[in-house]
Amino acid sequence: MLSLITFIPVIGALLVLLLSKQLARSVALVASLASFVLGLMVLNGFNAAQAGFQYVEAAPWIPQFGISYKLGVDGISLWLVMLTVFIFPIAIWASPGAIQHSEKTYYALVLLMETATLGVFLSLDMFLFYVFWEFALVPMYFIIGLWGGQRRIYASLKFFLYTMAGSVLMLIAILVMGVQGKTFDYEALVKQGLHSANVSLFLIFALAFAIKVPMFPFHSWLPDAHVEAPTPGSVILAAVLLKMGSYGLIRYNLALFPQASQQFAPLMIVLAVIGILYGAIVAFAQSDMKKLIAYSSVSHMGYIILGIFSLNELGVQGAILQMINHGLSTGGLFLVVGYIYERMHTREMGKMGGLWAKMPVYGTVALLFVLSSVGLPALNGFVGEFVILQGAFQSNPLWTGLAAVGMVLGAVYLLTMYQKVFLGKGKDDAADDHDAHGAHGHAASAGHGLLDLNWRELASAIPLIVLCFYIGLASTPFFAAMSASVSKLLK
Repeated sequence: MLSLITFIPVIGALLVLLLSKQLARSVALVASLASFVLGLMVLNGFNAAQAGFQYVEAAPWIPQFGISYKLGVDGISLWLVMLTVFIFPIAIWASPGAIQHSEKTYYALVLLMETATLGVFLSLDMFLFYVFWEFALVPMYFIIGLWGGQRRIYASLKFFLYTMAGSVLMLIAILVMGVQGKTFDYEALVKQGLHSANVSLFLIFALAFAIKVPMFPFHSWLPDAHVEAPTPGSVILAAVLLKMGSYGLIRYNLALFPQASQQFAPLMIVLAVIGILYGAIVAFAQSDMKKLIAYSSVSHMGYIILGIFSLNELGVQGAILQMINHGLSTGGLFLVVGYIYERMHTREMGKMGGLWAKMPVYGTVALLFVLSSVGLPALNGFVGEFVILQGAFQSNPLWTGLAAVGMVLGAVYLLTMYQKVFLGKGKDDAADDHDAHGAHGHAASAGHGLLDLNWRELASAIPLIVLCFYIGLASTPFFAAMSASVSKLLK
């Protein structure tokens, strides 16, 4: 079952390349939806009371080196797999407005990236994990480089070089562990516990994952990548690819190096809180909506790191749920920015204003995603952040207090963005007022004739909004599925 979920997108990518351009999006959508349906079947059959891996598939791959093909899912990876198979169909559905050329290549790359991402979350062999981890870089590099903005080459190179640097070091660490343990099997290595206090290996893995998250001070590639990426690329990057880093910290750093994790937890918490506050302050200074949301990601991912290194069940469970929440809320915000960019060809807040009056449905959708990201009760963001802060308070009350300040700052910059873009008078309204008082100037055209969201755009946003409310109002099933696996990990 897990192999089918993982590799159906590859089959879809091959069909996309073989069939006509007119069929590319439809085939890509069907392939990604097929993985989603299979994911629902896995979710339905998942035993929440079982702490170990389920649906395990294993076969020898390179037996002379102890390398195997092994996939499995537990309560830690389950929701990230579901997030992946949920987000990719939405990104594909939302692509037509943002992708204007080489559609077949684009959709094939998106499907290959889905396979690579699923492989990262499902791999139970360290070497196999690394293969998927590295392969995930390639499609995103080309998506930014071929379909991005004016500085796309710079942004794609920066993205690739940053993540590659940490990955190469991680490969060395994986080889060291495989040689010493005489296997690359993840479960066997955890059981051996040979490296539980190994500081060097812990730091190498932590660096690779921190760059991907991205944690402060390894975050500088993210704003460039987000700003230059096409809208669906930004959605996938924010919703799924960043979670590979935080997932790695839980799955590999905490499980393989428990003593070193305890030793470095205070440092990781300090860096997480700095990232929360720094990301929020820099986000407030942005005039470009997309760059503001990119820096908000730096801030919000800091909460996830804070939860992970609280090293208690509340913190880790809150971190896992907040990975899902961030994917939904921030993915939705990037969709919102893409909608208006397709109409006005700008993301500068200073060139907007008063959009609610012209596009009330768009204003409502954007407001819901903003409130979700702010952490309003009854929406998903509140549940995740509240549980993380509960766990973090048990671990370190002082730094938890500082992290809570970041929630206030988040409300400030997101609501300020909303006020500038949607409320007040638009630029053309101001010009109209000026003309009405006898001026002979020409009214600005930006904002005139703006069409509200069409059915395709609403179909992209509504599933995200529904889940934001569902998690906010009924989060118990999410915690129930992860509880046994998290408890086993922390023991």
